[in-house]
Amino acid sequence: MRTSVQNRKTGETDISVSLSLDGGDSRISTGVGFFDHMLNSFAVHGGFGLAVSAAGDLNVDCHHTVEDTGIVLGKAFAEAIGDRSGIARFGSFFAPMDESLAFVSVDISGRPFLVFHADFAQERVGEYDTCMTEEFFRALAFQAGFTLHARVEYGTNAHHQTEALFKAAAHAIRAAVTLRNGGALSTKGSL
Repeated sequence: MRTSVQNRKTGETDISVSLSLDGGDSRISTGVGFFDHMLNSFAVHGGFGLAVSAAGDLNVDCHHTVEDTGIVLGKAFAEAIGDRSGIARFGSFFAPMDESLAFVSVDISGRPFLVFHADFAQERVGEYDTCMTEEFFRALAFQAGFTLHARVEYGTNAHHQTEALFKAAAHAIRAAVTLRNGGALSTKGSL
């Protein structure tokens, strides 16, 4: 069973994540409405079972809640994937959303790295700061052991730009965690 349950409590946030790579319900509650919408889209488009419960210092801003959710979700992916043998390893996807287009490519290599290019048309969507999109994906990639490249090709609406990124990431990661015959997809024999 490719699942994980992770919890993390700090002086700034208290976050619980339950993840199933092979499907299930989506239950998201972070206190940041637009971020809930993004995580739900991520779960639905990735075909993941995902439950997220986050309480954070939203009286400050959404930074700690969004970043720490990325940390905990990344740890859940790392545990659910395991030793990375028997998976496709690579995934890439373009996702259009109205006038916006985003691209994400992932290598589940155990070597964390993020390349992120996005010029968001607006600084905020509801109570969500669009600059937090990069922080979320950095936290996710570094805790999960993903090499992740993400970019917004173009767009004029920050809601659409951000949602296209989350959907592209979901599809790319879904492709990369797809089961295949054999061990680790590497000339070294392990990752």
